Amino acid sequence: MKPSMLTLAATIFVAGTVWPSLIEAQQISLSDLSKSKLKSATAVVTTYHGSAAFKLLPKDPKAPGYATGGPLAIVNDIRFRNGAIDVDVAGAPAKGADESARGFIGVAFRVQSDSHFEIIYLRPTNSHADDQLHRNHSTQYSSEPDWPWDRLRKESPGVYESWVDMETAQWTHMRIVVQGTNASLYVNHATNPCLIVHDMKLGDIEGSVGLWMGQDTEGYFRNLTISKQ
Repeated sequence: MKPSMLTLAATIFVAGTVWPSLIEAQQISLSDLSKSKLKSATAVVTTYHGSAAFKLLPKDPKAPGYATGGPLAIVNDIRFRNGAIDVDVAGAPAKGADESARGFIGVAFRVQSDSHFEIIYLRPTNSHADDQLHRNHSTQYSSEPDWPWDRLRKESPGVYESWVDMETAQWTHMRIVVQGTNASLYVNHATNPCLIVHDMKLGDIEGSVGLWMGQDTEGYFRNLTISKQ
């Protein structure tokens, strides 16, 4: 028996609009995740907060901050264009990390290569910062390598990031819904998205799915499910 599971779902919501199409949902097992293609990373299946989890580890823990792009695990044999990606993540600054570390953790999608993809991720420590501007940087969309977060923030302040309530180092549910060049992020099973993107920079293309975290993050993943239109 294959470790993945197939189910059917009737509808999906994109930024509050019903997308009336049947989708195929595939749950990716931890054993399948352990066979992912890794960039700047090693990985182990472990236990976190009492739950089996997939843990990414920087291949070179001494590499500076964001310089290497961060550890990435690209899931084998998955092609994704439109649909939804659900996953539980837990991110926190790693032990000994610089004070600028935020516990970056999230999902790469429509992956073309290990350096060319769309990504939506969280900065967990920003959520409860005692500064509104930092709070507004809790979620982030970017498109690597041509549209990194700093370029988007400089050219379109506030458009590709937002605030959302979450706890550092605790399991946080992410649901990323994708249709065409639109993407919406729902956190912790909210009925409304906390981040909406209408002009994804790679266009309406197909690619792989990956799990990503910052170089200075201690990060865990579980319950990855990929639903395709």
